Amino acid sequence: MFRRAFWFTAGAAAGVWATTKVNRQLKKLTPESLAAQAADKAVEAGHRLKDFALDVKAGMSQREDELNDALGLHQDADNPALTDNVTALPGPRRLRAIPNDKTTHRSNHSRVTPNRNEDH
Repeated sequence: MFRRAFWFTAGAAAGVWATTKVNRQLKKLTPESLAAQAADKAVEAGHRLKDFALDVKAGMSQREDELNDALGLHQDADNPALTDNVTALPGPRRLRAIPNDKTTHRSNHSRVTPNRNEDH
């Protein structure tokens, strides 16, 4: 008699447990729940993209500092202007600074790209 009562109770507990699990899964598959899950995933993806963009920006800044050091385009901490050996020009960064030449003066800071194919 105790064995029958034990197995009856075990079966009833297993049935309650299975019903609870199935109901939880069904609630997860409702349109409202799916929309909330999608919104959470979108917010999480947005945070990851923001972190990635900040990492890229920090890396770009670090690399720019390394290139400025390598090219001798240092900025003085007390004077934020460029050092005496370069002149700031408007335009893209690769053409923004040219060496100062005290003997020649250009009134027009036009872009001059050397033609490496010509002998001068």
